[in-house]
Amino acid sequence: MLGWVITCHDDRAQEILDALEKKHGALLQCRAVNFWRGLSSNMLSRMMCDALHEADSGEGVIFLTDIAGAPPYRVASLLSHKHSRCEVISGVTLPLIEQMMACRETMTSSEFRERIVELGAPEVSSLWHQQQKIRLSSSNIICMSINPRF
Repeated sequence: MLGWVITCHDDRAQEILDALEKKHGALLQCRAVNFWRGLSSNMLSRMMCDALHEADSGEGVIFLTDIAGAPPYRVASLLSHKHSRCEVISGVTLPLIEQMMACRETMTSSEFRERIVELGAPEVSSLWHQQQKIRLSSSNIICMSINPRF
């Protein structure tokens, strides 16, 4: 089963987890990390690293974040580079996460990434999708510098 680390601003991550558990019972391999104003990046990193290890069974972990580019997303991105089968998703909402509940047990982390982005687009994206946009943009710039008529 894929582990989840829900990480959002203020108390939103815990509120999402509480709402899910109220409806579905205790969720295994699922942790919430709240990012409060004034929390240092170092402390956020420690909290998210602990949550990552608690949620990981070896099948993969999905970071579910509220805002792309914000501190929880950035820390999740850094942690994901050190962990295989780890995905970072931004723009998540409670209804979308709830839709994806059953997928934790049947999908790989990359399949989960594709499905949640498909369901939540255009508001939802992933670190992987953002990296693909950068690679494509870089490739176009290189092609244009080699052949200006491209």
